[in-house]
Amino acid sequence: MSEAKYKRVLLKLSGEALAGKDKTGINIEVVGAICDKIKEVTQMGVEVAIVVGGGNFWRGRRNGEQMEKTTADYMGMLATAMNALSLQDALEARGVYTRVQTAIEMREIAEPFIKRKAIKHLSRGRVVIFACGTGHPFFSTDTGAALRAAEIEADAILLGKAIDGVYSADPKLDPSAEKFDEISYQEVLNRDLKVMDSTATALCKDNNIPLVVFGIAEPENIVKAVKGEKIGTTVK
Repeated sequence: MSEAKYKRVLLKLSGEALAGKDKTGINIEVVGAICDKIKEVTQMGVEVAIVVGGGNFWRGRRNGEQMEKTTADYMGMLATAMNALSLQDALEARGVYTRVQTAIEMREIAEPFIKRKAIKHLSRGRVVIFACGTGHPFFSTDTGAALRAAEIEADAILLGKAIDGVYSADPKLDPSAEKFDEISYQEVLNRDLKVMDSTATALCKDNNIPLVVFGIAEPENIVKAVKGEKIGTTVK
């Protein structure tokens, strides 16, 4: 009997999470540790989809840089595809069947995103990795995660971040910042807490998708979140 609280989850990983202490590129050991825990979750009978960012390769347009926003965003989408392939490789090396689906068609390396196909893969125990965000500029991979979670009817979004939950302020800048065990989406929006961008937060709120925010530095937290253990912060 499964110990899992959720039947189907969407795991949102930042690109930086795959770089570990290297900050840029892909750290094979870090990716492997994360994929070990994803495998453990699938062995519990949980259907797992993943949305991955691309910040370890490309951070987009910065202040003062003369790059058109749309071009910068498309470059970021390509970075997410590289990360998706690295996750696929690590998972399949561990015997976990996967599919990469992209919002921008690149048939030679991945399937295009099709909702029914994604759900079929999940129902057959495959991990589905969604790359290229929404496929449109001006939308973050946070919004891509919220959108895909709604489309596949995920029971929850698991958001692995550099910090271990949602705080009233940046704990690195404000030592008195309060950590929340639970908070509503409306309060996140009202207080502008930057858990996800406002578009993603509103999308989760409108579709009633709970969000579990935890520190990804300890990959075991992925398993704990799936089991419903009290870690990080739950937003609902």
